Amino acid sequence: MNETKTLRPDAAATPVDAVVRRDRAIINPATGKVIHTVPDSTVCEVDKAVEIARTAFESGPWPRMPRSERARHLLRFADAIEANTETLFQLETRNNGRPITETRAQLARVPEWFRYNAGLLAAQRDAVLPGDGPYLTYQRRSPLGVCGIITPFNHPLLILARSLSAALATGNTVVVKPSEMTPLTTLALIDILRDAGLPEAVVTVVTGGHEVGARLTGHPDVAKITLTGGTEAGRAAAVATAARFARVTAELGGKTPVIVFDDIDPLVAAEGAAFAAFVAAGQSCVAGSRFLVQRGIYDAFVEALSARASAIRIGDPEQPRTQLGPLISSVQRDKVLRLIATGAQEGARIAAGGGVPDLPAELGSGYYVQPTVLADATMSMTVAREEIFGPVAVVVPFDGEDEAVTMANDNRFGLGAGVWTRDIGRGHRVADRVVAGMVWVNDHHRLEPSLPWGGVKESGTGRDAGQESFDDFTWVKTVVVRTAADDVDWYGSAEPGRLN
Repeated sequence: MNETKTLRPDAAATPVDAVVRRDRAIINPATGKVIHTVPDSTVCEVDKAVEIARTAFESGPWPRMPRSERARHLLRFADAIEANTETLFQLETRNNGRPITETRAQLARVPEWFRYNAGLLAAQRDAVLPGDGPYLTYQRRSPLGVCGIITPFNHPLLILARSLSAALATGNTVVVKPSEMTPLTTLALIDILRDAGLPEAVVTVVTGGHEVGARLTGHPDVAKITLTGGTEAGRAAAVATAARFARVTAELGGKTPVIVFDDIDPLVAAEGAAFAAFVAAGQSCVAGSRFLVQRGIYDAFVEALSARASAIRIGDPEQPRTQLGPLISSVQRDKVLRLIATGAQEGARIAAGGGVPDLPAELGSGYYVQPTVLADATMSMTVAREEIFGPVAVVVPFDGEDEAVTMANDNRFGLGAGVWTRDIGRGHRVADRVVAGMVWVNDHHRLEPSLPWGGVKESGTGRDAGQESFDDFTWVKTVVVRTAADDVDWYGSAEPGRLN
């Protein structure tokens, strides 16, 4: 797609205030060229989108639809997404620069989330609660209302599907704000869902940057915010929602430790490490970014990881042979290069990469960084403590298990972690001791619709996916029914019995 197009989100279709909207250029990060323009929504348009969603919730068919019918809708949505996967993964690759082989593999799984939540909806049971006396007590779950979903640039469609499928399954209406850099597949997805039967106004989209997200997060009629992004954005969302006691699920930053023990083949561990560190050009909240390697295999591991990093094919993400694409923007590329330089200044050794690759002229304006290995690092270095969000693996040696666990937990983040070992007992033991919301043993990045996704400490709060996410889009009502043949007579009885 070489031509530039202007795409109109829902709330921007008819202006609702006198403010002149600004069209935002959407850049292909592989070339630095404009591929679309999308209007930034105004604050008033955010308010309008929420109003539309609230009306759809209060008087529209979606929340009142029988559960079985909503489940059938979700299954139809999944089929429609599957039928359009080719278009979606090409569009996403062009928008965020992820290699098309990676994008195809990831987006092919998006329908699973809609099918999983349709299954939860069909299987959902209301609890009957134990109690004494002639009473039947049970619980009912109801949708929250208008839910806001704010998604990031790195996995725009998968992360949206994760939350959107649960929010819709449980009967909510939704306002979505995609990253201002990668709105294209979000806009395309909503069109696909509507064509597949999603009622009007159940999902609306607003586009733009910080001001739009802040208004959506702080809006008094939004019952829940689901946000994936930086820690400071999550902190602001937590404060804004707390003021009105709204719910928030925030999946934020990470500095994922991957512990490599010396009982595993360093070549095997290095291949796993390369996948953990360099997939999506390292632009993943759970990217393996600090590798804690036992000293007995340390040198062999660094050598093998450096060889793999140097052999990764960098280039046009639309070409199937490409293994590593660009970063999302020049700002992000420059940040990553600065951190690499900082690592070297603080004493780390650049064992592979470290700069901008030499690429053909048509990619010369793209935002590329070589896969980089920073060896001989220490836990006090900036690169071992701060999230880099680029294709950079920081390698730190350790001696014993206790030291490795201490080093892994020595960070303000707690999203993901990895353990590589052939000792299954140690794998379980270390996974239990590491403070992180998700731990992989002898693998990385593995996820399923049924697996709760989220972190602790400054990596956020709440969980996306799984039963936990499904339930968190509802509120619980407890109903107590007296079944006794006689009536309550507290004041007229000589021995009234229990007060409550």
